Amino acid sequence: MARYIFITGGVVSSLGKGLMAASLAALLQARGYRVRIRKFDPYLNVDPGTMSPYQHGEVYVTDDGAETDLDLGHYERFTGVSARQSDNVTQGRVYQTIIQRERRGDYLGATVQVIPHVTDEIKAFALAETDDLDFVLCEIGGTVGDIESLPFMEAIRQLHNDLDRGQSIFVHVTLVPYIAAAGELKTKPTQHSVRELTSLGIQPDILLCRCEHPLPESERRKIALFCNVRPEAVIPALDAKSIYAVPEQYHAEGLDEEVLRAFGISDAPAPTLDRWTDIMDRQLNPEGEVTIGVVGKYVGLLDAYKSLHEALTHGGMANRVKVNVKWIDAELFEKGEDLAASLEPMHGILVPGGFGVRGSEGKIASVKFARERNVPFFGICLGMQMACIEGARNTAGIAAASTTEFGETSEPVVGLITEWMSKEGLQKRTAETDLGGTMRLGAYPAKLAGNSVVAGIYGANEISERHRHRYEVNAGYREPLEKGGLIFSGMSPDGTLPEIVERPDHPWFVGVQFHPELKSKPFDPHPLFAGFIAAAVKQSRLV
Repeated sequence: MARYIFITGGVVSSLGKGLMAASLAALLQARGYRVRIRKFDPYLNVDPGTMSPYQHGEVYVTDDGAETDLDLGHYERFTGVSARQSDNVTQGRVYQTIIQRERRGDYLGATVQVIPHVTDEIKAFALAETDDLDFVLCEIGGTVGDIESLPFMEAIRQLHNDLDRGQSIFVHVTLVPYIAAAGELKTKPTQHSVRELTSLGIQPDILLCRCEHPLPESERRKIALFCNVRPEAVIPALDAKSIYAVPEQYHAEGLDEEVLRAFGISDAPAPTLDRWTDIMDRQLNPEGEVTIGVVGKYVGLLDAYKSLHEALTHGGMANRVKVNVKWIDAELFEKGEDLAASLEPMHGILVPGGFGVRGSEGKIASVKFARERNVPFFGICLGMQMACIEGARNTAGIAAASTTEFGETSEPVVGLITEWMSKEGLQKRTAETDLGGTMRLGAYPAKLAGNSVVAGIYGANEISERHRHRYEVNAGYREPLEKGGLIFSGMSPDGTLPEIVERPDHPWFVGVQFHPELKSKPFDPHPLFAGFIAAAVKQSRLV
């Protein structure tokens, strides 16, 4: 029988509910429990796939091809449990499902309403595929009091009553701000947030209080008194030196103990936290450092590259070095900024995924710099495509090489993919197809050349990685590109779609069509990132 932990947030957004959910799940997992985390998003988009990274951060993609909230990346990185389509639902998807049913006549002429139809759909989502679990953590996006989140709040209130007594609890994440002028922590925002929550029929069992200064015992008792919880259930959550320090920090404050107590579990095994101790030792006690230049388009909001940043950090852990990431706006190189001055201090250059023409020539120039200067290079998705275009222009003699994503071209080295095979069968797309959910999404296999660099890095000749793109490198250009030194070392099983390119005559030059950062974890760094950082370490010893 799965137990449910419903996680809400109050006062302000960005308090770290997702990180809290991931850390609590990791602590329960460390005690031997089977866990899964789910995210309820109140916005009306069906999924975040068409949202600008500046609006919502990165889009996290699961093995089964779901475009989801970036918090699911935290969930996977902290637990190692692969997320699924069923682990993220938006209000838009809920309404889409209900309206489709209404149009088919499934409701037999009934008036379709928020209660019970919308709330029932949300409850069904929460309960689905949970038979083999001990704990299901459900994070409600947004802030208590938001109009958008009201159906979700009502749904979890109902679900709490539907489940057996002791089968579900509520954890509320809130803010205890420090007012510098008064020199005091203020508990009133937390009190008001809990009052708002209880007005919706939800009484929290545990309060996680985000604060910048230690929470005195007197303030803890005051919060407990006004918010109707035990003092021990008021858990202080101070800023951590690293997100990977949070599980041990929350354990030291008694969060997992209090959760088990709320469920009436008194015989739980002690947690095994050696994994997290080792992770923090590697992060806090590096034996060197490297600087990686990420030449991208969305560098103004680092959440747009959240998984990428974490994967670079994991690569540093694998090599026991600190990774300093220098975020470089590719568009600046198109406006006259000195490319060499910006890139010469780098021990490695990475061009990440993205969409659209803006900054593309700056990315291509960065690839050329890395190739000519023998600086380790890693191209991901669009980054691989830019590497192929750069190779076509400068080593294969195809001066007009470009991609149809940026407009008509006589040399489409990269073009719109119109057909491919998936688990569901043949997929077809056209330029007029809807943007949302129409890309090559999720895990696809690839076969690696036996003598390639990447086969050595993976230690395998067959791999499976996650994709999110609608343009592909044109395999028809393989011969001239390979004559120019850019080898196609990974292909789809049918040999039609290039998955990996590399330059054997370069210290480390790899481009991949997929997104390896999505599968990297602190306790299991992705081999490509571990290899890239290892090459950067060697580069750092040469300069």
